[in-house]
Amino acid sequence: MNLHQFRFVQEAVRRNLNLTETAKALYTSQPGISKAILELEEELGVDIFVRHGKRLKRVTDPGQQVLKSVEIILREVANLKRIGEEFSKQDAGRLSIAATHTQARYVLPEPIMLLRKRFPKVVISLHQGSPEQVARMLLDDSADIGLATETLTDIDELVTLPAYEWQHVIVMPQDHPLAQVERLTLEQLAEVPLISYQPAFTGRKRIDHAFAQRRLTPNIALEAIDSDVIKTYVRAGLGVGIVAEMAMAGEPAGGELVSRPAGYLFGQNTTRVAFRRGAYLRGFVLSFAELLSDRLSRPLIERAMNSTGDSYEL
Repeated sequence: MNLHQFRFVQEAVRRNLNLTETAKALYTSQPGISKAILELEEELGVDIFVRHGKRLKRVTDPGQQVLKSVEIILREVANLKRIGEEFSKQDAGRLSIAATHTQARYVLPEPIMLLRKRFPKVVISLHQGSPEQVARMLLDDSADIGLATETLTDIDELVTLPAYEWQHVIVMPQDHPLAQVERLTLEQLAEVPLISYQPAFTGRKRIDHAFAQRRLTPNIALEAIDSDVIKTYVRAGLGVGIVAEMAMAGEPAGGELVSRPAGYLFGQNTTRVAFRRGAYLRGFVLSFAELLSDRLSRPLIERAMNSTGDSYEL
């Protein structure tokens, strides 16, 4: 058996057992992948996949166990590469960051600039996506570190740590009738068109839950994943916006928009950093995590990575 066979099996599962897509992803031929997987099954003495003709239909029970071992082996191979890079090039390499739009747009610029000053030879790749996509990039080793508010804690293969808390704010044009109200109520918000995030993004579930608890049905005029898009449509008069407070940090005082804090309505949200469990974290990855929050330290991260079930909360 060899690493190529392991990668073929792993990628086939990632590609929903589509060997054509697997071959494209690995820049090889479909017959070559099929042959390699069959040879691995013959050597192991078990079927990894149930087949219908030449098509893979599902993973067998012993195949599930094989996949777990393959994941560990390939993760450790990746760790070996990182260790080599760490000690051969102490201050160079590539840092891949996966984050939602809100984090990438409003939170990450300053820590990225600080990291660039500290490690000028490190190339930074910033990937944006939904919380689910952030988690997937970590699991696929496409990212070294992830940042999101939702989803990350639901995945056992990830180690997550709280970075900071934030609240939503209500945003409206200066001349909107609600702009004269300092402390808005859910009842008032339920009477106007609202513009906010899609359900999987930036604490939207807390917003929906708050209205549901009061048995109110909000009038959602528009949903988006991008705070800047929400503010654009608020300026256009489409409705009142509900955005993360950091999205208003750059707005000029006395500008077109006014905001009101809404933590008392929707509660506090926690943004977390995440790493793939068992991954080897290079020095500049740990340094970047420390730059994200004064609550994160190298000893804390290393302790969490070596832990099997401790909970680290704010």
